[in-house]
Amino acid sequence: QVQLVESGGGLVQAGGSLRLSCATSGIMLSRSTITWYRQAPGKQRELVAQLTPGSISNYADSVKGRFTISRVASTVYLQMNSLKSEDTGTYYCNIRLIGGNYWGQGTQVVVSS
Repeated sequence: QVQLVESGGGLVQAGGSLRLSCATSGIMLSRSTITWYRQAPGKQRELVAQLTPGSISNYADSVKGRFTISRVASTVYLQMNSLKSEDTGTYYCNIRLIGGNYWGQGTQVVVSS
């Protein structure tokens, strides 16, 4: 059974940092592409960062140079630095497999200006 559990969100001042975690189970993470998305209030969910099995990372233009996605064992991290108010939202990790499209429950990030 595939499970994704995000943690690490919270309230932070603009310019601060947070590290989000996505603990996975039921998958071979090293062989999967995993993606962080976020959804701001009243907006559509958007891709933030993605990591492929070959360790190629991709980022939304809005977070390039500030966010870093990484993988250690069965956990995926999103290091977020120089946070801005527009980074506020609920952050979700996602993995798409042949058997289904899996989401975590999300973790909320609020950046105060």
